[in-house]
Amino acid sequence: MSFSEARSVIPLLLLLAGFCLSDAAKTPAPATMTETTSQQTTVNISGSTGSEYATHITGPSKTTEDAKELTEKIPVLAEMKYNITLKEFSTEVKNITLGQPTVLELLCLLDINPLPDKATIEVTWRMGNTTIRDDNATKDEHQNIWSTQYMAEIKNRTQLGNYACIFKTKEKAEGIFDVQVPEIGGKSKSLISYEGDSVVMSCDSGKYVPLDWVWYTMNGSEQVFINDTLRPEKYQVSPKNLNITKLKVLGLTENDGGFYWCEAIFLQLGESRGKASLKVLTYMAPLKPFLAIAAEVIILVALIFIYEIYTRKKEPVAEGEKEFEQTEQLKSEDSNGVENSTARHRKV
Repeated sequence: MSFSEARSVIPLLLLLAGFCLSDAAKTPAPATMTETTSQQTTVNISGSTGSEYATHITGPSKTTEDAKELTEKIPVLAEMKYNITLKEFSTEVKNITLGQPTVLELLCLLDINPLPDKATIEVTWRMGNTTIRDDNATKDEHQNIWSTQYMAEIKNRTQLGNYACIFKTKEKAEGIFDVQVPEIGGKSKSLISYEGDSVVMSCDSGKYVPLDWVWYTMNGSEQVFINDTLRPEKYQVSPKNLNITKLKVLGLTENDGGFYWCEAIFLQLGESRGKASLKVLTYMAPLKPFLAIAAEVIILVALIFIYEIYTRKKEPVAEGEKEFEQTEQLKSEDSNGVENSTARHRKV
């Protein structure tokens, strides 16, 4: 092949090589590992309770910000500790008030003197009438007492009630933890007001702040929700997110009298109620006792007046009869005198 022929073939070879390289780049490489379509992420939250709560997320892996936002929505239960110290033959009660879901560490201590000859004492834990755990109380060598512990997670209203530790000694010793939502201050109040006026009723939950407050009244035998938004001219409720609430009823009528209830809602733990009774009077009501007394006085005066008139009419009749009797008596005396003188003359 001559040099001139080779020069004409070189461009053709370069063109063919370019096409081959392009096809090789489009060919997929062999897979070396299976593709992961989804994965599971576990977020562990450890709060003051010392317990861990986990949330499982199915799907593609979350970013750090998404995981942080999710963990902030998971409620962390508060922790509270309570204990009761018992003597043999005794029963002790401790009231526990909760305004939010809580983990309770309940501890029962038994102090016996003289000490029994045993290393452990049988204990039964109950919630209401249901046995929730059988345990053996252990002895503290330093303080010479036996102790037993129970962790109760109070998350909803079904877990409220009495938790009791019962030591099985010669004479039963029992400690009772009564777990309830806060009571409403001034549960029963009686209010009196007048037609046309306004009245303010209030309820408080002490140091506990409920999630919301709701007010009810009675319509016959039916309980009716008070909606201050629909009837602002009649009802005003304030505030709704603090530990105290007030209901103002405007333009009172007799129909507004009756019973009112305030209800504090404590998350999943349930509700607590307070009660008030309202009596609406007319402005004539205060005058009724006075009018009754005045009527009695008028009737008494009228009776006295009638008696006086009757007495005065009767006096002349009595005087006439008396004069008539005196006249008759004189006549009879005169006639007797004449008869006596005639008889004397006849004797002479």
